[in-house]
Amino acid sequence: MKYNALLITLLASCCIGTTASAAQVTFVSWGGAWQDAQESTAAKPFAAQSGVQLKTDTYNGGIAQVRSQVQTNNVTWDVVDMQLADSIRACDEGLLEKVNPASLAPAKDGTPAKNDFVPRALSDCLVGSIAWSTLITYNKDKFKGHEPAKIADFFDLKNFPGKRGLRKSPEGALEWALLADGVPPADVYKTLRTPAGLNRAFKKLDTIKSSIVWWETGAQPAQLLADGEVTMCSAYNGRIYSAMITDKKPFGFIWDGQIKNIEGYVIVKGSRNLKAAQELVRYATQADVLAKLAPLTAYGPARKSSIPMVDAKVAPYLPTAPGNQKGAIDVDTAFWADHSDDLNQKFAVWLGQN
Repeated sequence: MKYNALLITLLASCCIGTTASAAQVTFVSWGGAWQDAQESTAAKPFAAQSGVQLKTDTYNGGIAQVRSQVQTNNVTWDVVDMQLADSIRACDEGLLEKVNPASLAPAKDGTPAKNDFVPRALSDCLVGSIAWSTLITYNKDKFKGHEPAKIADFFDLKNFPGKRGLRKSPEGALEWALLADGVPPADVYKTLRTPAGLNRAFKKLDTIKSSIVWWETGAQPAQLLADGEVTMCSAYNGRIYSAMITDKKPFGFIWDGQIKNIEGYVIVKGSRNLKAAQELVRYATQADVLAKLAPLTAYGPARKSSIPMVDAKVAPYLPTAPGNQKGAIDVDTAFWADHSDDLNQKFAVWLGQN
């Protein structure tokens, strides 16, 4: 009897060990320095602590690959880094697992996770990790003693001369045009939904159209500024931060009018490693883990309690820093989902006009 009991115990131990060692999770993100930062601060420490085997993959965004995996019942991804707009679409299509806020780690002071995330960072299927922004940047060497500080300065060619850089897209350009024309941040999308408001935005863009240099890839703004082709340029905040810190470029941010976007983690519907995936998301979205991500990327942590944990030297560069919120806009994903096709067409026509 004792022998049998011992044998049963040993077998049970073997089974538990086999189950633990067999657990794995596939983490998918955008590659490059961004994914390296995610893996070093969250994915790899989680794997080391939990014993879960970590696999990684990369993609270029969107939901096509997730949709294909779910529809063919061949789900090979578990946790995916996804932008808010894409996560909403994928969630509506039933391609993602739903989020239970109670399963997420509370803040250090015990505040429930649902009360600790910044606005829009916790939705039906997405647990936010960062807020990143598109904003106006400038070359300080071109404005010594009189640096631009407001979004209206981007449109003021008299007091702040020089070429302007803008992404070749209506997104951002239309919002900034209305802000510069005096529309309050809270009313920008309401105004853009009207024909008169849209005409107002294009009319404001007309005032600088001949001075605009258009860019299409995220690496271009820093190069345009460094080469002196433009004195001010729209850009992704992380790219310019990297140029400032790593390459010591004399660039500055205009936080007024920054357009914030949310990004975070989703779990693919039908994940074969659901429990491990949920544990990874919980680990990766703890306040202290998100705080470690900030200095590597200059993206703002999606949790309020993370901000005080970030190095004071880095905090001023974060989109979610309290001092950078005045005049900021949260991108209206529903607006662009409904109107992007129409506005892209109108924007193309405007570009072709003299």
